[in-house]
Amino acid sequence: MKHLSDLLLLGDPRLYEVCAPVNEQDKPFLHEWIADLHHVMTEIRAKYNFGRAIAAPQLGIMKRLIYMNIDKPVVFINPQLTNLSEEMFELWDDCMSFPHLLVRVKRHKALTIQYLDENFVPQSWQLSDALSELLQHEYDHLDGILCTMRAIDNQSFTYRNFS
Repeated sequence: MKHLSDLLLLGDPRLYEVCAPVNEQDKPFLHEWIADLHHVMTEIRAKYNFGRAIAAPQLGIMKRLIYMNIDKPVVFINPQLTNLSEEMFELWDDCMSFPHLLVRVKRHKALTIQYLDENFVPQSWQLSDALSELLQHEYDHLDGILCTMRAIDNQSFTYRNFS
C-alpha cells in the first residue's frame, strides 16, 4: 500500500515523463494501483483538505490511469480528450505534488473524455467548467506536463499556507 510519503514532489524527474498505456498485461495490477491512488488521495484530503483526483504517475506508476472521487470513484484508463472547446477560462490551479503552490492557468471550458473504465468497457463523458479543468490537469500528468508549465506568465504563482 502506497502512502502520502510515496507521492512524487515537484522536481522529481518522473513527473515529466510521458506515461505508457495500460494494457492487457497490466490488468492484474489495476486493483492495487486504484487502491493506492484512493489511499493517497484520502491522506492528502486529511492533511490539506483538498484533492478531487490523482494521476498514476504522481505515485510513480507510469501508466495512463486517473482516479477521481468527488461523489463516487471513477477510474479513467487510457483517457483521450476530444472536442476541446474554443472557450477558455482562467483559474488558480493546485496540485498534490506541490500543495503549497497555486498556479494561474487557462483551461478549456468544456471537453469530451473517452476512456476505458475499470472493467475495460469504453466510456465517453462530456465535461464542463470545474470537471473539465480537473481532467485537463490530471490528463497533463499522463503526458509529463505540470500546471507550472502552463502558467499564464511569470507572475502566475502564489503560495498557499495551511495552518
